[in-house]
Amino acid sequence: MPYEFKFPDVGEGIVEGEIVKWLVKEGDIVKEDQNIVQIETDKAVVDVPSPKSGKILKISFKEGDIIKVGETLVVIGSEGDKVPKTKIKKEIKTLKKAALKKRKSVGVVGELEEAPEEEGTEVERKPHAEPMKGIRQTQKVLASPAIRKLASDLKIDLSKINGSGEGGRILRKDFEQIKPGAKATAEQIPQQTITIKKKYDEYGYIERIPLKGIRKTIAQNMIKSQTEAAQVTAMEDIDVSKLWKLRQKEKKHFAIEGIKLTFLPFIIKACIAAMKENPILNSSIEGEEIIIKKYFNIGVAVETEVGLMVPVIKIAEKKSIAKVAKEIQDLAEKARTRKIDIMDLKGSTFTITNYGSVGGNYGTPIINPGEAAILGLGRIFDRVVLDEKTKKIKNVKILPISLTFDHRILDGAQAARFLESLKMFLEDPDHLF
Repeated sequence: MPYEFKFPDVGEGIVEGEIVKWLVKEGDIVKEDQNIVQIETDKAVVDVPSPKSGKILKISFKEGDIIKVGETLVVIGSEGDKVPKTKIKKEIKTLKKAALKKRKSVGVVGELEEAPEEEGTEVERKPHAEPMKGIRQTQKVLASPAIRKLASDLKIDLSKINGSGEGGRILRKDFEQIKPGAKATAEQIPQQTITIKKKYDEYGYIERIPLKGIRKTIAQNMIKSQTEAAQVTAMEDIDVSKLWKLRQKEKKHFAIEGIKLTFLPFIIKACIAAMKENPILNSSIEGEEIIIKKYFNIGVAVETEVGLMVPVIKIAEKKSIAKVAKEIQDLAEKARTRKIDIMDLKGSTFTITNYGSVGGNYGTPIINPGEAAILGLGRIFDRVVLDEKTKKIKNVKILPISLTFDHRILDGAQAARFLESLKMFLEDPDHLF
């Protein structure tokens, strides 16, 4: 008997996803646990496996479609099975009823195109749109199909209305010219349900990018973070001359193992050491309590084509510099290729974002929801200073950092002590080992 496989709840509050790629087609024979489709959620791209073996009888969504949790992805059956006709007939009957209801309605509902005279517009389409019939065409009156349909339904002669739009085009507001005693008044005219999206504004052409997927999640999380935390940013310059030399010395050995050694693994270990001395930085607020974590899961912001993703180095305090460096490299690659597992994106207790890798010294990074602080790393630059011992001028490597913290959880003095500890570990890396 055919089995309807519905889009499952993959956790983390995900309610919908976008079909990225079908790995099978209708008629294919699949095995249980065989991946059949890739779906982009607001966290990552996930491979969805088949719950059973059988033949793909029907694929319900095409690539690019949005599917909600609980909607049917595919119908799976045996070799001789077919999609039940009763179900198809029922769906067709439902669609016909909906279409009939739209035709009888006075309002303008469904899919409408802007008039051909108006260039550079897009119409936001809605599913199951019913084509408009019986629209009276005229060369003397400038009006969109929506306005023509509306006038036809209300039995209004458009030639009697003076258009206020460009070139005399009739707009919806122009129906206010209808005199009392006519077939309809402005108050009786129903609201249109179409949305015209112009491809230009008053200065020139524009491009519209849908706010969806990871970008939409980032936007929601940032607003949530700003409204739920009292965020303050403190900044500091750290002399990392010794760390610079150490990294230059060790990166050749790491390269032999296929590991690209950056400053980040050292900074992660230094943050952990500083948080052990100032544990309030590794905490969160839950209700009326501050929860201090005894483990250190460090989130590392990674730039991808669809926005920042934050893979998490779990239990980082128990991992070596080499292990942390390799894990950062692997997770970053998975994030950029959209092959990262959702579990690799959750559980962070403290986050580091390295905007200095693309330029910039200082910033005010926004705290990841559920954490007490985030550390922003600027670009390392040279600075000439006076050596207090030798009284001579020397060049040093400066790392500018910005710490945003939740003032509900800790005060400025506690943040300053953390920065001093971090500074000590980074200025003299021997303390880390």
